[in-house]
Amino acid sequence: MSMQDDLAAIEAQVKEGLAAAQTMEALEQVRVAATGKKGQLTAIMRMMGKVPPEERPAMGKLANTVRANVDAAINKRKEELSRAVLDAKIAGEAADITLPGRSLSLGTQHLINQIREEIEDVFCGLGYTVEDGPYIEDVYHNFTALNAPVDHPSRAASDSFYVVDNAPEGKGDLGLSSSDLLLRTQTSGVQVHVMEKQQPPIYMICPGTVFRPDTADANHLPQFTQVEGLVVDEGITFGDLKGTLDYFTREIFGKDRATRYRPHFFPFTEPSCEVDVSCGVCHGEGCRFCKGTGWLEILGCGMVDPNVFKYVGIDSEKYTGFAFGIGVERVAALRYDLPDLRMLMTGDERFLHQF
Repeated sequence: MSMQDDLAAIEAQVKEGLAAAQTMEALEQVRVAATGKKGQLTAIMRMMGKVPPEERPAMGKLANTVRANVDAAINKRKEELSRAVLDAKIAGEAADITLPGRSLSLGTQHLINQIREEIEDVFCGLGYTVEDGPYIEDVYHNFTALNAPVDHPSRAASDSFYVVDNAPEGKGDLGLSSSDLLLRTQTSGVQVHVMEKQQPPIYMICPGTVFRPDTADANHLPQFTQVEGLVVDEGITFGDLKGTLDYFTREIFGKDRATRYRPHFFPFTEPSCEVDVSCGVCHGEGCRFCKGTGWLEILGCGMVDPNVFKYVGIDSEKYTGFAFGIGVERVAALRYDLPDLRMLMTGDERFLHQF
């Protein structure tokens, strides 16, 4: 029998097999027998080199035509069987189309993410970059390089989530003991990482989740979102800090809101202060929400302490800078007059859909 006869026989055999195939499994058997790695048609194609040169073009064209016809027939039968399976499934799961459908409510972005992105947009509009860092930080970047003394209360085991390492002799993959690693208590460590890698000028914010062993109540959460900012450049003054934060508060809380700066202490800034915004409920007149003061505390800030620059190798005689830290949940609570931060964590759709 010639190769031409073999090709015709294979094509006829495939057509018979397809007509008899009533399932996808049977169809796959026909396909494999014809065009699989060890299939009849594949074997014919591999023998094409043995065909006399003068006959090879014609036989090659015929073989390709048969292969195309076989593939088309298999695909057509596959569509027919798929349609039949779907029709059977629809018939078996018939539903009363006269019943009213279920309306699906559209999801919305969580309020915390909304506020975080608004804050990012404000500072990106000022030319700041958005930086990110690890959740598990070492003591050096979380405390030491930020000028926090060894006896600072925040470094105590009761005030931070230290990572327990079960490796032999207390050494983990990073070669650090369990007391050297902790869940970051602030995103300030990202600022240290950036200053170690990048020379001024630096204009950045570092939003992210931080962790502190606080009991959840109306004003505290053990896990919350913080946005910290850092500016390092020549000639930076407290006036630049005040102008930046005044602009930020007006963009977030409204053009009519005033700000107030109160002296405070932070290890990594000097001088340091806390910033208040005028109460949006009483407009500074004094009410229960602001405890009669007319002001609401929103963030801490200050000029970067020269000791911090020493840790990261920046010349404090040439460069100055300022830093600030904003609690996103607190901004949300003050902006929408929320009496309890835990409301943001419950996942109650009735509450979240308001925003």
